[in-house]
Amino acid sequence: MKALDNDRRITRSVDGHAHLLAVGGQRSVGHGITVPEQVRRLEGESRGMAYNDFTLEMLIEQFDLEVREQSDLFGSLPSVPISDLLRQSLQEYAPFALEIGTEKARSEFIIAPVLAEVRRQLQPGISLFSGVEFSVDASRGLRGVCDFLFSLSPLQLTIQAPVVSVVEAKNDNIKAGISQCLAEMVAAQLFNKTRGNPIKTVYGAVTTGTNWKFMSLTEAVVMVDTSEYYLMEIERVVGILVGLAREAREQALSTGGK
Repeated sequence: MKALDNDRRITRSVDGHAHLLAVGGQRSVGHGITVPEQVRRLEGESRGMAYNDFTLEMLIEQFDLEVREQSDLFGSLPSVPISDLLRQSLQEYAPFALEIGTEKARSEFIIAPVLAEVRRQLQPGISLFSGVEFSVDASRGLRGVCDFLFSLSPLQLTIQAPVVSVVEAKNDNIKAGISQCLAEMVAAQLFNKTRGNPIKTVYGAVTTGTNWKFMSLTEAVVMVDTSEYYLMEIERVVGILVGLAREAREQALSTGGK
């Protein structure tokens, strides 16, 4: 790190007291972790970390992840026709949800009907959960509520492995949801592994209802599609969600899973 005249850093002297050093206007505690980041970590540890406490930097460090970006990563998946039920629902309720302008309204009137359509197209053998507690390893912060989750199991009473994708709803900030969604994907990967039903890739999506961003986790490699997909091209959005679930189903079958 290049030294600057006004730089300050946090070090710990032999008397045990912390000394602050800010670098280029941003405070750092080393290893690329800023002071606000360290405060957030300590606060999270004191009350118990959860999915929404993670930042991307924390996930990369704690779980030794490699993050890559690629444009139009899932764009080759074909669009699929949607039901009249979904089309009519979106025509009537999407403007209503956007007028209300809350994350809850977007989840209930836009996102949930889209995901229900995906479930309908993939039946039988897939389950969809909404607002469920998904605590996999609380000691590592892998706990909390998932907005939406797909599992390759027909059972709706409880979540069964393999979990194939998680969907995180955000009111108006896609980027803010990436780290939370990724934490849930890491949890899903561990959940599948510990239950003896691993699949090669777990998928995730962050959406405002009108905008959708997709990503994948294969072992420790995270692929983020830098392209966003939009509600106005709903057949393409549903096609990507259906295509990813079908790919996961083929993986499960090839490894002897469900």
